[in-house]
Amino acid sequence: MEIHQIISAPDASSLLKAEKEFISQYPDYEVSFKRYFLSSKEQKEQLEKLAEIASVGHQPVLGGGNIGVWLFLTKDYPVELLWRTNLHSAEGDSEEQTRSILVGYESDLRQSGLRIADDCVRTWFYVDDIDNEYAGMVKARRENFEKEGMTRDTHYLASTGIYGKAVAPGSTVQMDALAIRGEFSQRYLYAPECFNPTHEYGVTFERGVVLSYGNEQHTLISGTASINNKGEIVHPADVKAQAQRMIDNVKALLDEAGNNWTDVNMIVVYLRNAEDYKKVSPIFSEKFGGKTPYIITHAPVCRPGWLIEMECIATRSI
Repeated sequence: MEIHQIISAPDASSLLKAEKEFISQYPDYEVSFKRYFLSSKEQKEQLEKLAEIASVGHQPVLGGGNIGVWLFLTKDYPVELLWRTNLHSAEGDSEEQTRSILVGYESDLRQSGLRIADDCVRTWFYVDDIDNEYAGMVKARRENFEKEGMTRDTHYLASTGIYGKAVAPGSTVQMDALAIRGEFSQRYLYAPECFNPTHEYGVTFERGVVLSYGNEQHTLISGTASINNKGEIVHPADVKAQAQRMIDNVKALLDEAGNNWTDVNMIVVYLRNAEDYKKVSPIFSEKFGGKTPYIITHAPVCRPGWLIEMECIATRSI
């Protein structure tokens, strides 16, 4: 069993108070994971004084507060979720840093008897100056995955590549990753009516992955934007139209997984331009308000023409 909640607040103290109150409602659950969305270095310093930091993404929250957290609570879970957060390197450019991060992560997995190709199910890459540094991350990831046996003919991993400042000075790239220890199966989502294979435009991630363990199915949707099955940006310069196409694309992936919107239990939205919040906020409020925890952050997407992106998690009994 799992519970997700997203909370935003005006400052770190208020956020931690609300977080503590929410967690106290579920004494039988364990906190599996936290991701904080911050607006400033000062907020990080406040959190470090008041709480153990989990994943930290320097992505300002838009609307209703400037700091937020995604909480992931579990109970009687049939597998072990192995989170690694804030992985970084300060050596070299984004390509060299990504290579170092992945090699270190894979070494840690091997010490636990696991492999990235078999047991890692989700990654998040946060890239500062994403318009200029993203290509280096992509190159290093592709080369590393090939060495680890992940190619266009096998599979990649569900992932999000998005703007975010690393926690450590000098770091351009930061990675979070989720691996699983235990018995589980997985299949990948393609929705070919909406998407083309990612390798066709040089990136190496899956649109989504469906995990099955115990008596539940867990669908992890990668960062998804307004794209068509030729890899082209749909509705350039129109953030509202891009938001709708993005939502339609996610729906196609959920349909392929056998999920619907009522199965979705968390959503993170990334906006390239903070001023677009007023344009897209009503779309999400109308569709998900009071139903699904979500947060909208200021974080440029990996192509300048993409104005908005989202990711989500859905669960259902099987």
